This record gives sequence, structure tokens and C-alpha cells, in this order.
Amino acid sequence: MSETSTVNSTYDVAVIGYGPTGATAANLLGALGLSVVVLERDEEVYTRARAISTDEEVIRIWQRVGLADRLKRDMLAERPLDFVDARGRTFLSARPAPRGHGHPPQMFLYQPALEQVLREGVERHPNVRVLLRHECLRLRQSADSDAVELTVAGADDRLRRLRARYVIAADGGSSLTRAQLNVGYEGRTYEDRWVVVDTRMLEPWPGHDRLRFRCDPDRPAVDCPTPLGHHRWEFPVLPGDDEKHLTGHDAIHALVARYGIAPHQIEILRATVYSHHVRFAARFRVGRVFLAGDAAHAMPPWIGQGMAAGVRDAANLCWKLAAVLRGELPEPVLDSYEAERKPHVKEITRRAVFVGRIITERRPATARIRDTALRAIRPASALTSRLVNAHWIPVASYAGGLQARPRAKASGHQIPQPWVTAPDGTRARLDDVLAGRWLLLHTGPAVPQSAWERAGVPALAVRPAGSDPAEGAVVDSDGVLLPWLTAHRATTVALRPDAYVYAAAPAAAHLPPPPPGFTLRTQTP
Repeated sequence: MSETSTVNSTYDVAVIGYGPTGATAANLLGALGLSVVVLERDEEVYTRARAISTDEEVIRIWQRVGLADRLKRDMLAERPLDFVDARGRTFLSARPAPRGHGHPPQMFLYQPALEQVLREGVERHPNVRVLLRHECLRLRQSADSDAVELTVAGADDRLRRLRARYVIAADGGSSLTRAQLNVGYEGRTYEDRWVVVDTRMLEPWPGHDRLRFRCDPDRPAVDCPTPLGHHRWEFPVLPGDDEKHLTGHDAIHALVARYGIAPHQIEILRATVYSHHVRFAARFRVGRVFLAGDAAHAMPPWIGQGMAAGVRDAANLCWKLAAVLRGELPEPVLDSYEAERKPHVKEITRRAVFVGRIITERRPATARIRDTALRAIRPASALTSRLVNAHWIPVASYAGGLQARPRAKASGHQIPQPWVTAPDGTRARLDDVLAGRWLLLHTGPAVPQSAWERAGVPALAVRPAGSDPAEGAVVDSDGVLLPWLTAHRATTVALRPDAYVYAAAPAAAHLPPPPPGFTLRTQTP
């Protein structure tokens, strides 16, 4: 390495890593008007398709940066999932139920294409500087400093020093940042290693567009549709297997031939062996540095939530960083990031492990009991759907973190996102009307909320379907918001910029006050 040069400017946020978590953070921070630098070791989007699906809540996050509809064009929606036995017979079939976020509950994706769209989204923001082929080698922060100093190795082999008020480390499961911070990464690595096979579909076959968990005790498998003409299989490496042989074309064709797939129907793009991990960083925050995505947690892939968890991390953290940097909220609010995200990601991981045990059961007798028991409830489709959804993706609700005390039933829940009639009479998704602001929603006659009014927080009335558009009101065109508020015993709610309920009050009651130290800057609808 040659001499070190110093860049005098200090960024608001440095993002280390430019995968889905880092690219989502860059989009969110860029849209919030912060000065951002992104550091990424590689020059191109990683070509191996790792994540294969996401959910409606994550699409809702990408909606906030104007990319949801573009991303959905490259995804497959409304595909059923089947658990099948060793003979290919379905013993459990279901579709994930909608959770009210305004998008399909599960969508299959091709990760390289998704990452490219996220990167193109970042290019819209002149306040975001992306440095490809740059690696952060060292971080230095001290208690009496208002910034982190980053030593960065560039593509020209020169060392540079950058400064940032805060750092988001989204540099993956082997995070160099986490290691430098001396943060433990606790958990386990499963003994079984898996071969991931990405293919291009040359000729369709019956059922190619269904997700199948092939629960064969001899060799379980994941058989997954992916968009843009791709298809994914995953197989365990069994005792006695030669990994190098198993990733060869002949072995892969032999494996998929068990499902009636002929060599002329697919083109094998790549095959990679990897291990499943269950790990959590001991801390998600060290001073001004925050771990996100795989740098903070790793989980098995069974319910398709690894990437989604990282996107949720970015969505939770970025608006809080912006609020602190603008002086709207005090710095200790940033501790709520770990308080809110860690319990949720642990619950997702627990469920992923549970589903994985169902799929990978290797004991033939136990597998027969599983198949018989679950096949018995299959005719009761409503019961089947409840069973699947009860053990699928948990709702992201927060028992602690940034919310008012005393808690109400709605506290810590994200409000649903139906289509509404906006004040100007147009039909819009709710979040597009909320516009990422602190906002009060109320039903019926408004109760004066003096503390929130003094803080300059605007209010919107929620009117029933069929009402005329009006200034300062939204019409609940789909009949979703009013029943949700009634079910949560709330006639007024204070929403955070991420549409989570900070405080709620029943009829004729006053809301708890805004967060301590809250000073709202100018908000634009």
C-alpha cells in the first residue's frame, strides 16, 4: 500500500457493504437527504443468487424509496408451497396469508437482478457516494469524538481516511467490521453442508412454478421457482459424498432426474456448497457503529428470511439516524435499534430452524409419522393455512424500544397499508400519503392533542369508505384502517416515520406526549 491521504469532508453515514442490506440503507439514507458514502470491496454485483424470496413487509420498505413496483416486475408472486414426501406426494400445501402491507405475501426473486435495481436506485441520489473496489481496513472511534475515522484501501492500492458521524456495517457473516469491534458472533454451524444449484430453465416442466420442499429421508431437497427464467435446487451433502463431484454437471443432472427433469430442460449456471448457520452478534451497536444484516445475525434459509431480516434492519435504523443527525431525537434513541430488531430476528430464526427440522428429517419412521399426521389435516384447508402461517414469518411487532409508556394494545405494531383516497381525491397506498413523517391518525371528532400540536406533528382523520375526499383526511376505501383501529381499541394513534405506532389512545382520551427531547424539523408531505 502507498501513502495515506485524508479526505477532509465528514459524511453523515458510511455504509460498509453493498449487498441488499447496504443498498437498501443507501437508498433510504439518500432519500432522507443525508450525505452518505458506501464502501464495497467488489466491483460487480455478486452473481450467485443467494436469497430466493421475500415478503410483503420488505416490499413495503422498498416502496418507501420508490422502487417497489420496479422490483416486483422481476418477481414471481402468489406461488403455492408444497411439502412432499419421498414419493413426490404432497402432504401439506398452503399459501402464506396476506398481512395487510399492500403487496403479495410472498414473492420469489433473482437476487443479482434485485441488487442491480437497488444500485440503480442509489444513483438517483447525488448525496450518496459509492466507492466500489474499496475495503474498510480499520475503524477508529473515541468517546470524545463526534465521528468515526475509517481507513480505506482503494482500487489504486492507496490508503484513504474518511470520516462519518455514524457507520452501518452490512459487510456479511464474515464481517471484518464486527471482528475489529471485538463483538462475539454466537451460535452454531450445522454439520450438514448443502449444494445450491442455480439453473436457467430452457424448457418448462409440470409444476415448475411451485415451491416444493422435498422431504425425502434419503436426500431432502428444496425445489424452488425463481423469476427471469431461472430455477433453484438445494441438496444436502450426505456422508460419503464427494463435494467436488456433487457440484459437477453429471451429478446435478442425476439429482434432478429424480424429479423428471431432463438435461435438455435446464442449463446449469453454477453450483456452490455452503453451511447453515444460526448466529447472533453479541451487540448490534458499538458506539457510533451499527451491525446490520448478516453481520448482525445469520439464519438457515428455510423460510426465506435472511435477506429480509437485513432489509428490516436498515429500515428500522436509517430513519432514526436521520432524526438524530437532524436534532429531532436525542442520541440514546439509537439504542432502540437493537431492542426492537434483535427479539424479532431471534423469533424468525427459531421458526426457520423449526421448519428446517420438518424438511430435513432423516429418520424414516419419524418421517412416516410426519407425513401421515400432516396429510390428515390437509383436507381442512383453513386449518392447514393457519398451521403454516403460525410457524412462518412472525409479525414484526415491538414489545420494547421507541414507544410511549404506558403501552396500549396498538403500541409497537405497524399499521396496515391499504389503498386509500388521499385528500386530493386520488387513490393511493397509505404509506405514500403518510410520506415517512411523524403523523397522528384519528377517527371521529378529533380530541385536542396539545403536546403533539405544539411539536408541529400534523394529523389526518380517517373517514369511512364512501366519504368524500377532504383536506386533512383520508378515506378508508378498502375498509381496512377503521376495523384495525377498532380491534386495537384506538381512536387516535401517533405514527413514527416507519408507520409503527408510537402511542395510541381510546375515544376521548389524550395520547402520551412525544418522545423526550423530540424537536420536529420541517416535514414535507
